[in-house]
Amino acid sequence: MAAPWRRRARPVAAPVASPVARRIIRLNNGFQLLFNLLWWMPVFYAYQRDAGLSDGQIFGIQSIYYIAFCLFEIPTGVVADRIGARNCLRAGAVVMTAANMAPVLAPSYTGFLVHFLAIAAGRSLTSGAASAYLYDGLRAEGADAHYLKAEGTARSLGLAAKVVCWPLVGPLMALAPQSPYVLSAASAAGSLAYALALPRLAPRAGAARADVRGRRTGTLLRDTGAAVRALRASPWLPLLMVQGVAVFTLSRICQVNLFQPVLLEHGIKESAHGGVLAAMTVAEAVASARPQWLSRRVSPAAWVSLLSVALAAALAGTALGGPWLVVALLCAFAALTGFVYPVQRKLVNDAVPGDAPRATLLSVESIVDRGVCALAAVAAGAYLAAGRLDALLWQSAAVTCVLIPVLHLALRRLGPGAPRGRSAARGPARPAEADQPLPLPVDEGVAPHP
Repeated sequence: MAAPWRRRARPVAAPVASPVARRIIRLNNGFQLLFNLLWWMPVFYAYQRDAGLSDGQIFGIQSIYYIAFCLFEIPTGVVADRIGARNCLRAGAVVMTAANMAPVLAPSYTGFLVHFLAIAAGRSLTSGAASAYLYDGLRAEGADAHYLKAEGTARSLGLAAKVVCWPLVGPLMALAPQSPYVLSAASAAGSLAYALALPRLAPRAGAARADVRGRRTGTLLRDTGAAVRALRASPWLPLLMVQGVAVFTLSRICQVNLFQPVLLEHGIKESAHGGVLAAMTVAEAVASARPQWLSRRVSPAAWVSLLSVALAAALAGTALGGPWLVVALLCAFAALTGFVYPVQRKLVNDAVPGDAPRATLLSVESIVDRGVCALAAVAAGAYLAAGRLDALLWQSAAVTCVLIPVLHLALRRLGPGAPRGRSAARGPARPAEADQPLPLPVDEGVAPHP
């Protein structure tokens, strides 16, 4: 199926969705909103410190979380194929509800470790199943054209809910310190109600045969082998993935792991953390929906490199100035993240050959992303435990500013333009889908990184 940014202006009007399709969209919106509404996100670092955990323990748990997410991504895909996407969503909601109650019942290292392990399991159960159910459900109702809008609407509603709810976390904690975790558990339980209300999908022609093939070991091995061959055949694709790892690690470590330590270092109290995170969320959401604001005179690969360096500079800048400058830099960091994610995602999708297993290759990128984040979280914990937050920020920026230009030069050397010039006399060029990234969109937004 063509990528959404390949469609140009004046799109064909989508047919009116059936009542069942509209019901699926509404229930999916409710599920996505409540399942991803983690009230504790702005304060979990300070909450764990108040519970007696050291920086090393807090960031060690985060490292274990990333590793667990990587490991859970593999078997949960098999589980979804065997029990169905709808049942997988229900299982994920149950696990998420229990996960959010763990810190309330056991506010200790063990309790927080169980909490994050269960979060990893719950999110991996639903990471692919939600989109799969929505896509299959709308296709079964002949409403394929509504899929992209439905995905975007669900994400927009989820971001709006966070913007509204996160500023309330500080006052709620003043009344009841455990309220963010209790409210997160209640939200997850609400998502379970939406998952239980999802209708059973009508069987499609050939669906049973596809399910049977999907459960065979041989099919999995063939897809894995095809993914490895695609990576070996095109140096351009793995380099783009490595570029994406740099972006994901910077954004994830800053917005999740270092967000609260940076604010606390500059005297910004916990009661204001929810408001700052809400402002960052608004900045990221606006930028994610507007990649056409980036000039088309610069190639997408060059934009990713430039934005990555800008991310590193904004991160280093948080070590300077006062509280207001830090908040402004964090919002700028979030906006840059919003711009770079859709561009990077587009680059990787354009580089995947048409006959390669796209989902497998994107899963490989996701696993590598979180594996690198696991290592970065350990390093961040060690720096914080030693009281060297500023050194961590400056050194992270310096490493990024050195590696990204080197990686960009390698991309220019091995990218689609260079091989075509050298091999013109040897034979035909490779397929355009695999090696010719399309320019940035002008009239359409791109769905942001999940």
